[in-house]
Amino acid sequence: MKKNSLINKLCLLVLVAIFVNACATTQEVSVEDESLQSGTDGFLVESDGVISITEDDVGASASAFTDEDMTAQQMLAQSDSILASRTIYFEYNSAKLSDETLSILEAHGAFIAENGNVEVRLEGHADERGSREYNIALGDRRAQSVRRVLLLQGASTDQIDTVSYGEEQPAVLGQTEETWAANRRVELIYKVR
Repeated sequence: MKKNSLINKLCLLVLVAIFVNACATTQEVSVEDESLQSGTDGFLVESDGVISITEDDVGASASAFTDEDMTAQQMLAQSDSILASRTIYFEYNSAKLSDETLSILEAHGAFIAENGNVEVRLEGHADERGSREYNIALGDRRAQSVRRVLLLQGASTDQIDTVSYGEEQPAVLGQTEETWAANRRVELIYKVR
């Protein structure tokens, strides 16, 4: 019995020593190759483990983020633009769009159509009145109403996604006509690829 205990302790000690030794070992990597000088394709791994990327790599990454992306992002960031209106409100128990919201959505649809790198998620909502199932369906009808207008303006179906939250994510809590009106909405959530 003492022999097994001694062997177990010895094995445990060896395993701990191997583990400590493996964790403590550091390997310095140094790459010095003239083919990896500034202005060429490649990278350098320095002795401290830091990876240095060449200027061409930075340029390639930056070029992947095109001027079109910047323009779309800048347009979405302008607070005085019609595109800043990203919440569409509805009347009680309705998915009908008002004339005012139609003009806003026409601008959004044209923007999406002109910027193939832009995606939008339409999140439909309802106030708390009605059953959960009914409000999910109503939120979906509202999102689909907005989707149709965007598609009529030339947006692609690949750029638009819809989801309904029904009454589950109210913008404002309360049981007044004003709070219910604020919760009957579709929110346009943009993503620039």
